[in-house]
Amino acid sequence: MNDFTPWTLFTDVGIISLLLLLGKLIRVKIELAQRFFIPPSLTAGFIGLVFGPGGLGWLPLSNNMGTYASILIALIFGCLPFASEKKQEKNGSRVKRMWVYSQTGMLLQWALGGLVGICILSSFWPVAPYFGLSLPSGFCGGHGTAAAIGQAFGKMGDDDMMTLAMTCATVGILCSVFIGLALIKWGTKKGITSFLTNFENLPHELRTGLLPTDKRRSMGESSTSPISIDSLAFNLAIIAMVALGGYAISKLVSYFMPQLEMPVFSCAFVFGIAMHFVFKKTGVLHYTSPRTIGHLSGAFTDFLVVFGISAIKITVVMNYIVPLSILLVCGLLFTLLYVLLAGRWLLKNDSWFERALFTWGWFTGTVAMGIALLRVADPEQKSHCMEDYALSYLFIAPIEICLITFAPVFFTNGYGLHFGLLALITGICIMMYAWKRDI
Repeated sequence: MNDFTPWTLFTDVGIISLLLLLGKLIRVKIELAQRFFIPPSLTAGFIGLVFGPGGLGWLPLSNNMGTYASILIALIFGCLPFASEKKQEKNGSRVKRMWVYSQTGMLLQWALGGLVGICILSSFWPVAPYFGLSLPSGFCGGHGTAAAIGQAFGKMGDDDMMTLAMTCATVGILCSVFIGLALIKWGTKKGITSFLTNFENLPHELRTGLLPTDKRRSMGESSTSPISIDSLAFNLAIIAMVALGGYAISKLVSYFMPQLEMPVFSCAFVFGIAMHFVFKKTGVLHYTSPRTIGHLSGAFTDFLVVFGISAIKITVVMNYIVPLSILLVCGLLFTLLYVLLAGRWLLKNDSWFERALFTWGWFTGTVAMGIALLRVADPEQKSHCMEDYALSYLFIAPIEICLITFAPVFFTNGYGLHFGLLALITGICIMMYAWKRDI
């Protein structure tokens, strides 16, 4: 399917829906899926990966799945300001801690990749000094940043970096899921999860995901009469409007400041907060349904995960297998130690394990993978991790854009070591700031 039409979207959604139902059947019937708390969306995503265009090619899915995932993230974060059924406490300190934790980890991962590549790998193997940049661009950045870094070095005459960065992104996203699920299993046994317990103590409905009749509840109250507009359509229209507003803000910022590209999902969250304030002042908020919007957010998340995983294009470069394997192992070990040790210290009592789990998914895969893991460990979003992440990312984004923009410039002009040391020192300074201020 090369020509996109509305029927292309219809076919893609239909196939992904079928895979979701198959994933649900596997969760209900197979105990292994229950023991690892594997959501149907993850199972469906891997089925789409194996049998879709990136694998065997048996499923007639289009090449637009990555775009679908980006749109769904904007819709999810547009839901957040309206999905809370009660007033939340001020979260300024939580956002600060989330910013320090995320920003430091990102800088240290870029420092690790840059320094390991230029100081170690390029000394023993015939690889470019910037070889190590494929790690952070694929891990913390995901396939999008991998493409940006690959394109930048491609313009400078090295086409291999695109393949290397994409390979790191693919390995990272797989590790984010499997190691993330193992972390959840470990966390439940150690009793450090805030919202899950040991598997043996879990009720049947949490294992299979099927609610008995006596434990079912309404998905939300109807606040509008269907003679005018259906209540679900009303709430969905609000979220779609908010996501569109976020997209417009992102494009507006890019138009006036081309070097600063704000993520659509962060803009959607901020625009949603502004609309929430307007709706509250005008009385419109009284007719929204937080519970209904919460379920819309959950539905968007399930489809996002399936589309995101199915869109992966697995590429293995055997010519670089040894140095690439060393780089990946170093990156995985560092990221795992950081998210757990720094998470326990920096995040304190803010549901640190759930936030660390989300960060693991983000730092090794994508935000979508972080959301997927968070859905397992915090199915009702009681940790408020996503809200705090969305706000903190507004301050992280400019630094991330600078890293992506200037890393190729530094390395191709012979200042790769300076870049790695600058990222390392900046990360340490932020950590010292948090320690001195006792954030």
